[in-house]
Amino acid sequence: MEGRRNGTPSGAAQAWAALGGDPALLGRVSYERRPGVLPSALPVRELASAAVAVCSLAAAEFSCVRARSALLPPVRVDDGAVATAFHSDRLVRIDGHGPAAFAPLSRFWRTADGWVRTHANYPHHRARLLSALGMQDHGPAEDEAAAGRVATELASRRAREVEEVVFREGGLAVAVRTPEEWVAHPQRQAVAAAPLVAVGGLDAAPTPALEGPPGPGGLRGLRVLDLTRVLAGPVATRTLALLGADVLRVDAPERPEFPGTHADTGLGKRSTLLDLSSRAGQATFEELLASAHVVVTGYRPGALDRFGLAPESLMDRRPGLVVGQLSAWGPAGPWQRRRGFDSLVQAATGIAAVEAAESAGGDSSSPDLVPGALPAQALDHGSGYLLAAGLLRALTEQRTGTAGSRLVRLSLARTAHWLLHDLPGAPLSDAARQGAGGAAPGGAGTVRGAQAAAEPPLDHAPWLAEADSPLGRLRYALPAVGFGTAARAGGPREAGGTPDAACSPRDWARVPGLVGGDSTEWI
Repeated sequence: MEGRRNGTPSGAAQAWAALGGDPALLGRVSYERRPGVLPSALPVRELASAAVAVCSLAAAEFSCVRARSALLPPVRVDDGAVATAFHSDRLVRIDGHGPAAFAPLSRFWRTADGWVRTHANYPHHRARLLSALGMQDHGPAEDEAAAGRVATELASRRAREVEEVVFREGGLAVAVRTPEEWVAHPQRQAVAAAPLVAVGGLDAAPTPALEGPPGPGGLRGLRVLDLTRVLAGPVATRTLALLGADVLRVDAPERPEFPGTHADTGLGKRSTLLDLSSRAGQATFEELLASAHVVVTGYRPGALDRFGLAPESLMDRRPGLVVGQLSAWGPAGPWQRRRGFDSLVQAATGIAAVEAAESAGGDSSSPDLVPGALPAQALDHGSGYLLAAGLLRALTEQRTGTAGSRLVRLSLARTAHWLLHDLPGAPLSDAARQGAGGAAPGGAGTVRGAQAAAEPPLDHAPWLAEADSPLGRLRYALPAVGFGTAARAGGPREAGGTPDAACSPRDWARVPGLVGGDSTEWI
């Protein structure tokens, strides 16, 4: 049962309110708590559990509405399944091999006055970073050598100078800030003014029909165009695929997804390559859009407008569409058009400083601290489940409230704000500051982190599955999202099985195929 914790609404209650859900439905949610889950100085466990809970509840609600059932199936959130799902990108294996970690040029670097975090996993981002620093790009084979030159160059520069120089070149770098420094930043002010999840109706267009029976999970017949990339957007669309939607992932031919990332987030989906800059590609996209129910994008605001993918343009051409839009920094503020990833948002918002302070007794202001990181890419995963929940609630509202197109917006920076300011135990919450006499964050978070660190680490094995796939022998994390007694009871679930109409699937209906290996059409 959800309620309040030390006077603060629980994470699930906060998220469900942001989604516009009926608070009475939270009584259908129960929890299985386990030790060793997502240890952190910050309330990461609460964030993860809440995001999965509201996503599962939104799925159960839509399934009921579509089946015209008055009985909402129960939702049980298992900490073990949640933690394993939040580590899915690290636990995935293809023929026993894990995905590559961050590239050599994606890391923290010491500067003349602090630290900067760069992201250069993709070739075009690596090239832009090196160009901004006045260096030649000799390809990833030379990255280890380039790292030494980059370290020397950055050591003589100020962090915020690097941030601006790299941004102007189209690369990715942010100065590592303390939470207090981020609070004073104008982008933080824009982020704080936005809701955790923005769900809005834009017109009164008729709701496109869903053909056939709802099937397990309730989304059979739903057509989803997935125009997202690492990692939050693909997590959202992977969840819709679990629940029965026909999800078609669309990538540009010149920038296909990394195989490891595709293996993790491509579960349940089909994958195709489409050149939206060509007339033929545009014509094919219009054919897909004509019968789509949901379009999800995962790029900075305005980045896709030249392809006709602005939300308003999509809805003009497909009335009644639900559009999901996820970005790093949000749709307003001076950073709205900047690129970003989970690791960069952690660095900019003060999360990296708080996690570093955890190992230094709570002082996040020391320039000698090596910045830290959350135990998982929790902003990505959490935002992904919140986005899926927002899309499901939008689909429900189309059928129970006012018809019309819907726009669902989230940002990684707003999820970071939730983690730092609003969740129970957040170090910058009003309750935490009053308890610490207005002191800087660190103390309470350090105690929580020490307690979690003393717990034995979670064994993920019960929530992992294996299957043969076109990519090779695949190991992957089982879903954390679900509803219905049969699918949720009894602790860890086994893959396979056919749930009844009141239960969500226990596993995805298909393993990932080859990147771009599917036809560009609906099935």
